[in-house]
Amino acid sequence: MTPPGPDAPPPPARDHADLRFDGWISGIGTASGTRLVLGHWPRTPFGAFSDVMLERPDGHRTLLAPTVRVAEFIAATYAFDEVRVVPVEVRIAGDRWTVASGALLDLSFTVGRRGALGTLLRLAAPVTSRPALAALTDPVARLLMGVRTRGSAGNGRYEWYGARDLHRLTAATAAYEGRDLGPLAPVDPPVRFGFGSTPRMPCQVRVTTTVRVPGTAPMR
Repeated sequence: MTPPGPDAPPPPARDHADLRFDGWISGIGTASGTRLVLGHWPRTPFGAFSDVMLERPDGHRTLLAPTVRVAEFIAATYAFDEVRVVPVEVRIAGDRWTVASGALLDLSFTVGRRGALGTLLRLAAPVTSRPALAALTDPVARLLMGVRTRGSAGNGRYEWYGARDLHRLTAATAAYEGRDLGPLAPVDPPVRFGFGSTPRMPCQVRVTTTVRVPGTAPMR
């Protein structure tokens, strides 16, 4: 059976559960061609956690997740060639973010100022987190940023991204498995973890993500 495409309508709310994840998504390109997406989620049905999705220049996609339960949920929603259950630690000091995943990953980046689009999203934050508005803003997001705000995901799931703020990233350093990935670069080509990507411009988005899953919601 062919899975539904990204433009398929969402499944009805009955017999499904809507899970909300509130946090930040940071999309980072590097001069080596490796692209990284950090998800930092203080509020989720699984408790607070961070994860990293990484795609190499050859297209190999890896998920770094802190627990088996989180890894299974993310891997069932997105597509990866490799899943590693490893600690993902995030430290924030002002505009400087540092991410460490044991001996695998050492990542640091600097968050710049909020631009005009970030200001607009922040003002509209009380409503942009709602799935219905994410559906309405999808065509605008595709035109302005080359990203989608809604679409079908894996295993009968459907997802909405409600952007609430946006900042450019101004610098980054990254090493994976002991190899320096080079300085900050555009996220190009787009990452292929799911129906959406991150903007080509390295940036950090404050977001509320809603995932509609079959059945009932998991408990903490």
